[in-house]
This record gives sequence, C-alpha cells and structure tokens, in this order.
Amino acid sequence: MGVRVRAWRVHALGEPQDVMTWDDVPDPAEHADMLRLRVDAVALNFPDLLLCRGLYQEKPPLPFTPGVEVVGTVLDGPRAGERVLASPALPHGGLAEQVAVAEAFVLPLPDDLPVAKAAGLLVTYQTGWVGLHRRAQLQAGETLLVHAGAGGVGSAAIQLGLAAGARVIATAGGPDKVQVCRDLGADVVVDYLVEDFVAVVKDATEGRGADVVYDSVGGDVFDKSRRCVAFEGRIVVVGFAGGRIADAPTNHALVKNYSVVGLHWGLYRTHQPQLIHETHAALLELWGRGLIDPLIGAELPLSDAPSALARLGDRGTVGKVVLLP
Repeated sequence: MGVRVRAWRVHALGEPQDVMTWDDVPDPAEHADMLRLRVDAVALNFPDLLLCRGLYQEKPPLPFTPGVEVVGTVLDGPRAGERVLASPALPHGGLAEQVAVAEAFVLPLPDDLPVAKAAGLLVTYQTGWVGLHRRAQLQAGETLLVHAGAGGVGSAAIQLGLAAGARVIATAGGPDKVQVCRDLGADVVVDYLVEDFVAVVKDATEGRGADVVYDSVGGDVFDKSRRCVAFEGRIVVVGFAGGRIADAPTNHALVKNYSVVGLHWGLYRTHQPQLIHETHAALLELWGRGLIDPLIGAELPLSDAPSALARLGDRGTVGKVVLLP
C-alpha cells in the first residue's frame, strides 16, 4: 500500500472549471465487502454538476470526487480481471484512476457490451425503469410525455417507454435535438423553442393528455405539464435541470385526479438494494433484445472532466457524455 493514484477533486463549491483539480490521492484501501476497481470509463450525469455547485440533495464533505457511474476492472481477489458496472459512494466518486466500491453495488456486464455504452446503462436507465414501471405503472398503449428527450435522462426514457409499448411524445430544444428524438423512435416530437408542448400533447391525444409525464426539468415545464396530464395521469418528478423547484398545487391534482410521484433512484441503495440488481437484469435483457441502446453523445478523455461537466450545464450535449482514461 502507500501507492498514490490521481483523482479529480472539488475543493470549493462553484463551477467545475474553477473548483476541480487533478490531485494525487491515496490508493483506495482494500477491506472486506469492497472491490478496488481500475476505472475504465465514467459516464457523467447532471447531478455531478449540481454537486460541484453545492445544489444537489447530497452534500459530501470537501474535498470530494464526483462521478457515480463507472465501468471498471476488478484489481484484487477472486474477481480480479472482471469488468463490472458500479456506482461509487461519495465522497470518493469515479472521476479517478481507481475507486473502491461496495461489492453489493457492483453489477456484472456481458463481454459484448461496449465500454462507453455500458457506462451509460446505470443511472439514467435504472432511473427510467424504476420511474416508468414502479412509480408510474406505465402500461402498453398509454401515452408517455418525455421532457428533454435528447439528453441522457430523456433518451433513456424514450427507449424504455417504447419498449413498454407506450406511445411516446418527446420535447427537445432545436432541430438537431428534435431529430435525435425522432431517430430514437419517438412518435411525436415537440421543439419547445418554437412550439407549445401543451397544445401539441392535447392535439395528439384528442384532448385527453399524457398518461405519464417524465419530468427531469421542473420549473415552468412542470407547471405546463400539469395542464396536459390526463385524468388519473402520473407526473414523475425526476429532477430540476431547469433550475427552479416547482410547486404542486394539491387543488389542481384533486380536480384532475392525477398523481405527482417523486423519484430519487439513489435512495434505493439504502432502502431496497435488491431492486438495483433486479432492474439491471431487466435492462440487460432489453439490451440483448435490441430494445434499448445507450445514446453516447461524446467520448472524451478523463482529463477533460471539468470542461465536460460545464457542457452539461450549457445544455450543449446529447445523450450521455462518457470520459475515458
């Protein structure tokens, strides 16, 4: 022991390019129930950016390393050499050369799943599966409205909705992102920069509205979604990428008999960890059947981590951004 490895660490709260440095850190310790991984790929998520800014629900002590979605190779013990998918626990995240992960949260990967796509199969797809199937009880034939469909969260939800037999309406900003949603198979795509998605949803559903709304944006988008959710519909609150946490007037929910359900996938690590393994098995089955395929918008070097996180905040990305050593 005593070997030093390197990791990106956040030393103060702010924009990634201002607060992250590439530091020498101790080699992750080997101890019971933990696996030491060589990091082969890290998929970025919007919460990584919010963590840097101090705006996420979790607030790890400084300094911390972001990155909650990695593909790695096991370095020690009977599983040495095995390639796995894992979600490291903060403050020791995956934007590093090595990371130690609780073995209970290490998931197997098939040999033929490319490393970048494997890295994008955890957070957004698990969130989508649990959100659509467990929290919203999405049924075949229902209409699903997915906001920010060209991003990592939205692209996963589009694919999972179609795999479930739903009719999918997606929103996106600008013609390029609209085309991404069309290429993913969305039945109707709304360019929210020039169209009112409320009117489009009502028209596409003959006034009924969307049975399920998958909302990772919040703010004004949530407010407008309440106007086009169907009777007995479900709005799944996934996040607040728009920057404002919206209010949910209970009198309006009563008038239309719809539900607002929250989804923080990370909490299942504590409350129902087995669900993560069950969901992973379901996702691998869908991938094997060609029904889902992680959309990788960019593969960048790990050295670009601060600027790559900034791109997430600028909404300058499609699909997932994956960093490789």
